[in-house]
Amino acid sequence: METLTYKRGEPIICPSLLSADFTNLERDIKKVEEKTKILHLDIMDGHFVPNISFGPLVVSAVNKITNMILDVHLMVENPGDWVAPFHQAGADILVIHLETTPHAQRVLADIRQRGMRAGIALTPQTPVSMLDYLYDDLDLILLMTVNPGFGGQQYIPAMTEKIRVLRERIDDTEKPILLQVDGGIDETTAPIVAGAGADLLVAGSAVFGHDDPADQIERLLGAARLGTGQKA
Repeated sequence: METLTYKRGEPIICPSLLSADFTNLERDIKKVEEKTKILHLDIMDGHFVPNISFGPLVVSAVNKITNMILDVHLMVENPGDWVAPFHQAGADILVIHLETTPHAQRVLADIRQRGMRAGIALTPQTPVSMLDYLYDDLDLILLMTVNPGFGGQQYIPAMTEKIRVLRERIDDTEKPILLQVDGGIDETTAPIVAGAGADLLVAGSAVFGHDDPADQIERLLGAARLGTGQKA
């Protein structure tokens, strides 16, 4: 597995496997693994979100294909039931939705105890104040910048201010918590979210929807760097 090292202000693009060609997963993964170290995998159950994607068997198969960090995003009800299966499948980061459980701290602690990094996701309408007593248990916060459930949606402009607020709150904790954004990320929105404070940018169709996914990662990274004041 890749080692996750991160320097604040240097964004990382996380390709979303959901937008890859599932008849040629290994080919598509190999196209991006030289350009980034994190692969984002969206797990949908058809209950919390109106779509179904894939489960531990696919994650396990992907784990055999690549040494990339597997960033598994659970968009499922009862996420605590799925910590062990996805750990066994090879998840390195496991992200649950705050909206899916009244026992988030318990689930986050379980994730960490199994040696994975623990993350929590917020849908667009969930206020960041809901995280006030969870920062000690977090390695990553994922802010959805679209309503979860489908790829190819348009970025919600109101999320830019939410990213800024969350960035300030994370910085105030002085903890090394990564801020990830997911939804509508492309060359236009990448500099906006990076400039607002996002560390990790999930992109699906903006990467795998092009003939050269590796080149697209470079383009998105260049755009994001402009947002943080760096040279593209």
